[in-house]
Amino acid sequence: MAPATVIAARVARAAARGAKPRLALIGCGVRGRAYYDYVDYVCDPDADRLAAAAATAGVPSERAVTDMRRLLDDPAVDGVIIAAPDHWHAPAALLALAAGKHAYVEKPCCHNLREGQLLVAAAQRSGLVVQHGTQQRSRRFTADAIQMLREGVIGDVLAAKAWNVQMRDDIGHRQPSEPPPGVDYDLWVGPAEFVPFQSNRFHKNWHWWYNFGTGDIGNDGAHELDYARWGLGVSGLPSRVAALGGKYFFDDDQQYPDTANCTIEYADAQANGRPKQLVFEMRLWSKNYPMNCDSGAEFYGTDGQMFLSKRGKLRVIDGGNKVVLDERAEKETGFPHVENFIAAIRDGTPLNAPIEIGLESVAPVHYANIALRTGSTLAIDPATGAVTDNAAATELLGRKYRDGGHWAAPQGGVS
Repeated sequence: MAPATVIAARVARAAARGAKPRLALIGCGVRGRAYYDYVDYVCDPDADRLAAAAATAGVPSERAVTDMRRLLDDPAVDGVIIAAPDHWHAPAALLALAAGKHAYVEKPCCHNLREGQLLVAAAQRSGLVVQHGTQQRSRRFTADAIQMLREGVIGDVLAAKAWNVQMRDDIGHRQPSEPPPGVDYDLWVGPAEFVPFQSNRFHKNWHWWYNFGTGDIGNDGAHELDYARWGLGVSGLPSRVAALGGKYFFDDDQQYPDTANCTIEYADAQANGRPKQLVFEMRLWSKNYPMNCDSGAEFYGTDGQMFLSKRGKLRVIDGGNKVVLDERAEKETGFPHVENFIAAIRDGTPLNAPIEIGLESVAPVHYANIALRTGSTLAIDPATGAVTDNAAATELLGRKYRDGGHWAAPQGGVS
């Protein structure tokens, strides 16, 4: 870890410039493009993507690199935005913190629970700014709706249901082949277990493979689970998780389910010691959406119901099933979540999604995926995150890294 004096000096330099800190983007794929207006450096192991990102973002060629270590060693870089595949999220963030850099980490902040716990601990030790990329936390429309729940618009909220329903693409069946020219595939795989290149587990499609992604529960579902948990008013880790699902529709190579129903219970979540329940539904082969919306959350209270979606829809129904509020959000401008990250670096503005909250919101993702893979209901110790009754599930709380080791593999607490 960088000495405290070095960290303080970097924070001071960012503040002295008065404008914004110098940020580097790690990962220039589909998600990375959202950050071009905010970065001064770009990094990607695909030379074509790197060149395109540099040109679009107006980054000079000397600030466009394939290896993130060049950015982390550069004292002019104040922070990083990590938009690489999921298996790089926590390892890259841990390296950034060790180098004294602030970090904005795309969702999910970790490929598995243990990496997330390591990241939270490292962030707390470092004193640096670490924002999680669940951007609904910085959206006024969503925050106002959550505040309405806090003020009792539907009474006491006891349960919530979130969903992600859409028509995904079939990724087909492929065989290993040579990587495309200009791709440093070894660098792309990084600390994950090494597997040969295969076209349908590379750009975009890595989401659907255990080695690299977290499925669509961790991809789109991470947003819905975040604001559903926020509105439900629970904190910490769940106590029980059950899930059923599988590949009901697609006949292709993807490993994660295309259909799932997951139930997450938080023990002692109410003042009277009773639990609260969060349900997540996923169908990746349908356009028949609940509430005519591909993604959203419903909150069920003792005196009504609220529907809220990141698509900018809000509806409140009272205890007699009368619609008392039906709103649409105005078009959002800018990127408030990144701007909140920048303000936190520049002047100490509180983060809207600090990494501690980030881990709490993606923990249900990991537990649900583990329940699906093991076919079991998980009993969890909320104080530690441990699964108390299932050795196979316990193994999946961490992951295996590349044989022989790798410079980016996190140290401590992972298999």
